Amino acid sequence: MAETLMEGPLERAGNGGLRLLAGYIFGGNTTTDGDSKKIAMTTPIAQDRVGDQYRVRFMMTTQYTVESLPIPNDSRVTISEVGPQCFAAIRYRGRWTRNGYGRHCRKPINAISQAGHTVLGEPVWARYDQPWTPWFLRRNEILVELDEQGLD
Repeated sequence: MAETLMEGPLERAGNGGLRLLAGYIFGGNTTTDGDSKKIAMTTPIAQDRVGDQYRVRFMMTTQYTVESLPIPNDSRVTISEVGPQCFAAIRYRGRWTRNGYGRHCRKPINAISQAGHTVLGEPVWARYDQPWTPWFLRRNEILVELDEQGLD
């Protein structure tokens, strides 16, 4: 993952993080040869709350490891590796707004709790489409990590 922590309300933090991470994958980086490299854009763009900030993440393609990714030129961008996780998801269409997020966020959390499972951490807001995609075609998800113990 390439990720950054951003302050501000949900939408502003997401858009600011998106621009910062896009700078990294569009060449704002340094390879071991001293060059810069463009990295393919992947989806989703993930965003979750960490304390009083928002973490915005780009998934990197599987051809890279933490060691083989170029070093970000901007110190606000960090590279991390995330192991396997189990998520429940709900998909919805619409704009990238706090209202859309909030309207759909409680549904998977309530369903997981009613099924007797445990939610881990904060919900993750996953965005899949380009900013110029018409709002009614945009695909978004709310991902809620599950405690895998007790899942069959």
